[in-house]
Amino acid sequence: GSLYLHLLQRDMSLFGGNTIKLPASSDFHVHLRDGPMMDLVTPSVRSGGVNTCYVMPNTIPPITTPKQAIDYRSKLQALAPDIHFLVTLYLHESMTVDTITEAKKAGIAGVKSYPAGVTTNSSSGVVDYTSFFPIFAQMEKEDMVLNLHGECPSQGDITILNAESKFLPILASLASRFPKLRICLEHLTTAAAVEAVEKLGKNVVGTITCHHLYLVVDDWAGNSINYCKPVAKTVADRNALLRAVASGNPKFFFGSDSAPHPVTSKRGGGKVAAGVFSQPYTTQLVVGALERAVEMEVLKREDVTLDKLEGFMSRHGRDFYKLPPTIEIIELTKGDEKILDIVGNEDKTLQVIPFRAGEPTWSLNWTG
Repeated sequence: GSLYLHLLQRDMSLFGGNTIKLPASSDFHVHLRDGPMMDLVTPSVRSGGVNTCYVMPNTIPPITTPKQAIDYRSKLQALAPDIHFLVTLYLHESMTVDTITEAKKAGIAGVKSYPAGVTTNSSSGVVDYTSFFPIFAQMEKEDMVLNLHGECPSQGDITILNAESKFLPILASLASRFPKLRICLEHLTTAAAVEAVEKLGKNVVGTITCHHLYLVVDDWAGNSINYCKPVAKTVADRNALLRAVASGNPKFFFGSDSAPHPVTSKRGGGKVAAGVFSQPYTTQLVVGALERAVEMEVLKREDVTLDKLEGFMSRHGRDFYKLPPTIEIIELTKGDEKILDIVGNEDKTLQVIPFRAGEPTWSLNWTG
């Protein structure tokens, strides 16, 4: 009876009505910063239907020791006690094999690799991966995750447009050299990256953001609010990401890469900061992107099922990170809510413009 009905609903199209019920989402790539920005954005995680966050370590200075990571987790937990925060270390030349052993004992989930200079706060990043092979071997032994920002620095014929595709041979070589090392290629932006993750072994997975399900190169070339790293690419690339989300393949799961910057850094004079802020609307934005993909006939209505959305937003990532299923439930409702124009503190000294500000959005409530 009711179990059969529930299973039937899970395989039915998502967009049959105005309400969608889901297990709480898990966001496996977030930037919560430090200081006043951390205070502002961390409490907004639950507004996006998320109860589990995998937090990036590229604060200033970067988080390179287990003690720093644990202290950071305590600060986040104090700001949002009902979120499960998984913290990470920044792959750095100061690290030793013992750092990894200690990190594992401290409950730190993974290590994030940034190629030097490619994105926000990455100046301490990796120049040569071979020097880190002993670290990767120890991570493999300790069953920790290697999170890769998959771009090569711009030089020679490499630009921000082909930096991800040029990185894919490095991914393949790491995956084959360390076949039991769990590797997550972060924030995929190209059809080539989707294909690489599909073809490589079970140890390789990839996260997909909400903003890359909307944006193409034209959307950021003239609009600094949509500028992020890696940059959004072509229509074919965006459509490949949408198809990966709707594929049900457990190798793909959600990581918002929500990256807040003060509005002055996004619109002021000088160099524009790379990062899109989506945290208060993460689940709503993914649902909206899938709905839009059906309207654009990139996806068929029957392809976008509740089961596949649950997989992408929660189950696949939780399985990869070896977390139990979540028991909390969220409900999305289609009404007349719009995304806020500005998220800021009370005295307006810190203001952030959310992704798709002013656009219609699904409303979200916690129901259990």
